[in-house]
Amino acid sequence: MPKSICVTGGAGFLGSHLCARLIGEGHRVTCIDNFHTGRPANVAALARSNRFELVEHDVMDALPEHLPAFDEIYNLACPASPVHYQSDPVRTALICAEGAANVLYRAQRDGARVMQASTSEIYGDPEIHPQREDYCGNVNTVGPRSCYDEGKRFAETLFTDFARQSGVVVKIVRIFNTYGPRMQPDDGRVVSNFILQALRGEDITIYGEGQQTRSFCYVDDLIEGFVRLMASGPEVDGPVNIGNPTEITVGELAQIIIEMTGASSKIVHRPLPVDDPRRRRPDITRASTLLGWAPRVPLAEGLDKTIRYFASLNQTLAPAQRHEPVFAAAARSEPIVRF
Repeated sequence: MPKSICVTGGAGFLGSHLCARLIGEGHRVTCIDNFHTGRPANVAALARSNRFELVEHDVMDALPEHLPAFDEIYNLACPASPVHYQSDPVRTALICAEGAANVLYRAQRDGARVMQASTSEIYGDPEIHPQREDYCGNVNTVGPRSCYDEGKRFAETLFTDFARQSGVVVKIVRIFNTYGPRMQPDDGRVVSNFILQALRGEDITIYGEGQQTRSFCYVDDLIEGFVRLMASGPEVDGPVNIGNPTEITVGELAQIIIEMTGASSKIVHRPLPVDDPRRRRPDITRASTLLGWAPRVPLAEGLDKTIRYFASLNQTLAPAQRHEPVFAAAARSEPIVRF
């Protein structure tokens, strides 16, 4: 049956893909965003649907009274890349607290179930690998990333305790590194950084020696996990990791992107940021067994789509530096992985 669904942060990278998925399933979607990191252009195509509404609003304030009662609320409202969440760390921490509380109060009023977009950053620089949901993490509470790491940890506590007290059905997803079209060019994330530097013919900047690992999940796979988690029953209790367990070093990723774009970029090294995780890979046993979920899009295929997206954004490239990517590795086998 069609539902009335709210997506906070819905004009952002992940939120826009989620809104499109929900509209495609026939639901009525209210997208709430203050456009701090989201962009109206990300959801412009959805405006043609009479089942989509875009509302400029900050979740630091209570959700507007005039909006319809919701059956489901996805709370994605928070800057999620270091360059954005560190630009105003106090506000970031408050969004994770006050913003989450406002979403929960609205869910209670409407009788809606609600999903909190948490993060793999709650594991900090993990001492257990891969990371399971029962691992409590290794997080610096007073470092430059703490506003986000600790903010998201607090939001998980708030959602869990609110559910215990009120009976509101809550779901918590821990998102691991995700990439795909509509990533922001200025988000400072490794995939977007490497692709843009390669397309511009610039050197590829690697922080540290490039031996730190990440596990990259294509956005369509992540959104499938969101939808399955929201629809799950009471047997799915507590946080669930959603991410791709294929692990790759940052250095290997840079080489793949150089090859796929046909760039002449060289790799240069810069000092490693404070509290940057050395290894990052999800244990997705719970998602697999409880949701029947697993990622399906290979890294080469996802990168091909993402490179084509960034190549289409002419405004992101200096005119003298643009060149057509050759997509040399579109059909290549997957890179060496570690398990």
